[in-house]
Amino acid sequence: MRYRFARVAGTATLHDEIRAFVQTAFKGHALTDDEDIFATGHVNSLFAMELITFLEGTYGISIATEDLELENFSTVRRMAELVARKRAG
Repeated sequence: MRYRFARVAGTATLHDEIRAFVQTAFKGHALTDDEDIFATGHVNSLFAMELITFLEGTYGISIATEDLELENFSTVRRMAELVARKRAG
């Protein structure tokens, strides 16, 4: 399943695309790449599962049980790094 979200115009980076998706949970709050999304209180467990589904479906990766560490999903930058590692094999 691929999520549909407002893609960033032009040559969007992995960070831009992930930030655009995560931003849907942050109404009225400009999210930075290094901001801990769990510390802000905007993310609940349902959105965390949607986030994993989004990353897997959009980037064609499989997130294994050992990847399910809060650290891997705490910031846009860390999620982009996880996706890059998974894509590299």
